Amino acid sequence: MENYPNCPKCNSEYTYEDGTLYVCPECAHEWSQNEDSVEENVIKDANGNVLNDGDAVTVIKDLKVKGASSSIKIGTKVKSIRLVPDAADGHDIECKIDGFGAMKLKSSVVKKA
Repeated sequence: MENYPNCPKCNSEYTYEDGTLYVCPECAHEWSQNEDSVEENVIKDANGNVLNDGDAVTVIKDLKVKGASSSIKIGTKVKSIRLVPDAADGHDIECKIDGFGAMKLKSSVVKKA
């Protein structure tokens, strides 16, 4: 059995070769054999899972919010995130949190739900 590279999107080990392309059966991603498998704008959560726009995440630690009397508690679920890969301040997730409104979060304080 030949050793094919893992999928660059979902890291699946079940990739196969189809002509000049590699194909992932789990996420249906196709890429060229000549293409570098390292993507620069990949944003991962605290556990190393790749995040995508529209994913739901869970906050893994209490977060203080400037100007608010309460904080975002551990276990708060955030739906429909939007990724901002070129964020200069490290806050690479934009989302809306119930009771707080629009927020920016760091991917290091969330895990994929």
